[in-house]
Amino acid sequence: MTSPVDDLHSIRDLLRFTVSRFAASPIYFGHGTDNVWDEAVQLVLRSLHLPLENNNLFLDARLTRLERELILERVERRVNERIPIAYLLGEAWFMGMPFNVDERVLVPRSPIGELLENGLQPWLGATQVQRILDLCTGSGCIGIGAATVFDEAEVDLSDVSADALAVAESNIELHGLEGRVRAIQSDVFDNIEGRYDVIVSNPPYVDAEDLADMPAEYHHEPELGLAAGDDGLDIAHRIVAQAADYLTDDGLLIVEVGNSWGAMDDAYPDLPLTWLEFENGGDGVFLVTARDLREWQARKS
Repeated sequence: MTSPVDDLHSIRDLLRFTVSRFAASPIYFGHGTDNVWDEAVQLVLRSLHLPLENNNLFLDARLTRLERELILERVERRVNERIPIAYLLGEAWFMGMPFNVDERVLVPRSPIGELLENGLQPWLGATQVQRILDLCTGSGCIGIGAATVFDEAEVDLSDVSADALAVAESNIELHGLEGRVRAIQSDVFDNIEGRYDVIVSNPPYVDAEDLADMPAEYHHEPELGLAAGDDGLDIAHRIVAQAADYLTDDGLLIVEVGNSWGAMDDAYPDLPLTWLEFENGGDGVFLVTARDLREWQARKS
């Protein structure tokens, strides 16, 4: 299509055009927004490094030609290549904080952020959190988010992917947390040492059928961060089998398994998993205590 770069001048113009372009396209929402307006606002304003809120002051500001060309190029790539906006921007937001992202990591979107913002209450109780492990960390957003809530805790970010850990390390630096947060390359617990008060994980959990049926946007994400066997639980099984050895007496294990929650429930009928509810949307996250894990293991042996 012919570029409308000479016909659009202000941020308001670009927002209107982007909304119309997105509404007429088959793009899928699932990486931080759920409608064309929010998608357009994120792309246009963050391409200009402007805030997503309280931005009325800028709406009628005229843009340079280079700015207009950049935004229109990203709009067309979003529509034609179905690239998630986070990858076009190199940025995603989680728990109100920006994170560096690219196609080496999944786009942050876990409902676990809501749990962290609530201080893991009421499940944590009076337990003092000194060590946190974020397994399968990807960009590091969950572990870094936890570090901002539990601001005296040491946090380990673990992933099997060296590429993902490079992104996570950039986010540790972005948020100035080098003194308390570190990245560890590990296949689940293989290189993990010691015990943690909280182990939290958003591991790969997409089953083979869902992976084949996913919208085009998800195929820009690393398959290593999504695919987890026929039932979506290849990694979750390993976490549950070993987590008790790495939790303190009052420790908590929190794992997201998404649409594979039914298979998870069926696989562990004797393990008291608490399926958590979220005010801001999301499901498929379970919590289990270290004590319950150890009692379950004792019954099995």
